[in-house]
Amino acid sequence: MSIYGDYIKSVIRTVPDWPQQGVNFRDITPLLQNSSAFRKLIDSFVHRYQDMELDAIAAIDARGFIIGAPVAYELGCSFVPVRKKGKLPFRTISETYTLEYGQAEVELHSDAFRQGDRILIMDDLIATGGTMLAAAKLITRSGGQVVETATIIDLPEIGGSARIREAGFGVFAVCSFNEDE
Repeated sequence: MSIYGDYIKSVIRTVPDWPQQGVNFRDITPLLQNSSAFRKLIDSFVHRYQDMELDAIAAIDARGFIIGAPVAYELGCSFVPVRKKGKLPFRTISETYTLEYGQAEVELHSDAFRQGDRILIMDDLIATGGTMLAAAKLITRSGGQVVETATIIDLPEIGGSARIREAGFGVFAVCSFNEDE
């Protein structure tokens, strides 16, 4: 967890019973609207990764883009979008993953990475871990090396971060929420 983790957690809004009864939605909009909190968020990632010699940030569509782009800029590495199926105009590789009620697919340009590139995967939240694992598989298939996965929020009770670790990838979350918080 980041040294700013408690502060950042305090700025995230919890919306009860959205999008359905019994779900506590973690809304990062207030975090993005608060310039001081947003700076601390980006600094949390920059401080963690500044000495890891990353080649690229692979950020997941769409909220991962919000944090991935400024982190890539600050670290002086490239930014690569991992998009939902059908959004990239060039040759792509894709990975299907399971959702609670069905399947989804993410894509990456086939020439996004060079063999051995050191990649950090970023998204806003880890719940089941399916999207992050699909992105990690894409990067590995394309020749990249996943250094770690990074997120603003981890929901550990759902089990996604444990699944990601079990698959052999590190997880860094700025803060985490239990279901009852």
